[in-house]
Amino acid sequence: MATCVLIAEDEPHIVESLSFVLEREGFTVRAVLDGDTALRELRANAPDLLILDLMLPRMNGFEVLKAAKADAALKRIPVIVLTAKGQAQDRRMVEEIGAEGFMTKPFSNREIVERVRELAAAQTAGRNLETP
Repeated sequence: MATCVLIAEDEPHIVESLSFVLEREGFTVRAVLDGDTALRELRANAPDLLILDLMLPRMNGFEVLKAAKADAALKRIPVIVLTAKGQAQDRRMVEEIGAEGFMTKPFSNREIVERVRELAAAQTAGRNLETP
């Protein structure tokens, strides 16, 4: 079964680009355009991995990340923060909250695919270890 990636990003061209690159690599992709919808989608139909922009309407990425990592049902979903805000303070904050990755825009397609693969493999390995 293909790894499902949820993209929470409000810039349509970035959603289109990420979707194309990830689908070409065999991932299933869903996308939402605001933070509130991202959190609802996480709870309703949890993906295997979340790519999260920090600057989202209706609920910013920091708030989505905090809520997801505080929720027992969602905290194990790996999160890659993808943002134009590349300050060290932002990186520290998302790492403290629990994000597994931090990438700045513009991003390298190759790097994001590699990071998604790494986290998806680790997620699958973790699930396999939990099954008796």
